[in-house]
Amino acid sequence: MTTEILLTAGLIFVLRVINNAIGTVRLVLLARQQRFLTAVLGFFEALVFAITIAVVVTDFSNLLNLFSYCFGFSVGSWVGMAIESRFLTSFMIINIFSNEGGHEIALALRASGYGVTELGGEGYEGKVTMLRSVVTQRDAPALLKVVRQTNSDAFVAIEQARSVQGGWLRPARNQIQ
Repeated sequence: MTTEILLTAGLIFVLRVINNAIGTVRLVLLARQQRFLTAVLGFFEALVFAITIAVVVTDFSNLLNLFSYCFGFSVGSWVGMAIESRFLTSFMIINIFSNEGGHEIALALRASGYGVTELGGEGYEGKVTMLRSVVTQRDAPALLKVVRQTNSDAFVAIEQARSVQGGWLRPARNQIQ
């Protein structure tokens, strides 16, 4: 194998990683209805894809280039998700339903620094406490841990919030994932 062959395969890999990472972030922004950013990223995603695929389709018998293209797609998905989780703040709506001990869950969540709204309701087996909290995706596992430690029988449903305005949110934590 020559240096040129290896450099071409490496270039295909890098371009495909960039292409798929851009695509992953673009889809997140699309779901959040960030139209302008979605369009700009779409332009660059298409440009990088066109350049990359042009190199690959010129010689389908070159298995190294084909492998680099496919492997770059896989790694690009991972890189895109890492970018999303690290640099784009996603919010989750945590809904907690409890037949008993709902107020205690709310107190434990507040003591842990989470905002929570407490509502009364009627369920299949009678009175229930409904709790709603909006947290960053990073904080969701810690919030769920507090809920499980307080009442392991509570029913929890999690939704992704498209956008968040106003209200009270736990201050951002400086953490590296």
